[in-house]
Amino acid sequence: MLGVFYLISTIKSKAPDCVHQEEEHPLPGGSRRVVFLLGGGLAFILLAKLIGFLIPATLCGLGVSMAFDAKCNVKTIAMALLIAGAFWTLFSALLGVDLGPLVNFSF
Repeated sequence: MLGVFYLISTIKSKAPDCVHQEEEHPLPGGSRRVVFLLGGGLAFILLAKLIGFLIPATLCGLGVSMAFDAKCNVKTIAMALLIAGAFWTLFSALLGVDLGPLVNFSF
């Protein structure tokens, strides 16, 4: 819910910024950044049970990286994919935390 409130305040250009000096200004494109960040999280929430962990976590990582000005290219997608796979391997396979299947296309 806090993310939704932040999105609304960002769209209205009333979001607080961490600018401590008067000559500093926030980076442009705040609304676009929030959409990428929340869109990645929403993709993960909606798709994780349907198709497994790997693809939704990759989309979430891609959204987060694009919110911090990364370009959407093969390198960024590959890094998000590798990080998502490493998280699943560490937590689900090695530590026994149930993150669901890595990939699930049985619908």
